[in-house]
Amino acid sequence: MSADLKKLPKVDDALKNQLEGFTPEKLKRATTAEKTALPTKEELAAEKQHEELLHNIEGFPCNKLKRTSTSERIVLPTSEDVEKEKQELQHLKAVEGFNAANLKHAQTQEKVVLPNQEDIQTEKTHQSIFQGVQGFDKTNMRHTETQEKVALPAKEDIESERRHLKLREGVEKFDRSTMRPTETSEKCSLPTPTDIETERRHLKLVAGVEKFDKSTMRPTETSEKCSLPTPTDIETERRHLKLVAGVEKFDRSTMRPTETSEKCSLPTPQDIETERTHQSLFQGLEKFDKLSMKSTDTVEKIVLPTTEDIKTEKEQQALRAGIEGFDASVLKKTETQEKNPLPTKEEIEQEKKA
Repeated sequence: MSADLKKLPKVDDALKNQLEGFTPEKLKRATTAEKTALPTKEELAAEKQHEELLHNIEGFPCNKLKRTSTSERIVLPTSEDVEKEKQELQHLKAVEGFNAANLKHAQTQEKVVLPNQEDIQTEKTHQSIFQGVQGFDKTNMRHTETQEKVALPAKEDIESERRHLKLREGVEKFDRSTMRPTETSEKCSLPTPTDIETERRHLKLVAGVEKFDKSTMRPTETSEKCSLPTPTDIETERRHLKLVAGVEKFDRSTMRPTETSEKCSLPTPQDIETERTHQSLFQGLEKFDKLSMKSTDTVEKIVLPTTEDIKTEKEQQALRAGIEGFDASVLKKTETQEKNPLPTKEEIEQEKKA
């Protein structure tokens, strides 16, 4: 029993004395005022939706439900699932049949890492804060009362809620008998000659890539050459370094304070005229009567290609046939030589000075 008591955490002496000397007579009597907060718009809307949902569920006629039968199907495993199951079984067998005698004895060396300066400083700060909390005198605290205030909704919120309710009533009381049946006619537009030609080129390109003979390709070697900087690049780099050095060594004490005056320019007569035109146009759109509009039928026409288009198409087909039937064996092998101009003596001298 004494060993168990030694293992228990110890209480600080100052805190222990305060707990032992505590008496309920030192407490002050306080009254609790319960205030009721009014619900918000979101809570009222959620409550209405919940009540409507419950009403619809309670009034739902069960006779409209149809009886259905559930058919349970057994899905056979695929070849991938079977292969994965075999691998897991082999892995389990290898783990179960593992011989622990093959393991070698190893010794674990525990190294003690000393704390650095930051850890020591953090520990000192933590201890000082803990001591300040333990030695804090509660008698210096003053009694305060919390007042809960209910914020009333603004005029904009009330107006928005009123519009929402009117819109909802209009939707709920809408008379569907005033609606007229309409039929939607879906029209299928034929592809243009450009689309047909594009599709034809794409199919020929895909067929050419799939049937391409890789044996006709020749091995090539890529030689990477490093070109020296030009005098212009050297001069630009030198100016940039001078600019950076000047900015870093700039003396701010030589600067003078200045005051910025912001000027508001009045609108010009053109801006005023444009604003009036915009407002009149906007008012006309708001007051526009849709009943004055007449129903129209859209007729889609297909434009046939002209003689010039047909002639151009024939020329392109002849050119494409010539390219496809071109004999690559007629070409001669050439070698490309990339020449790197060496720097002059003046450029080398400038580079050394830089």
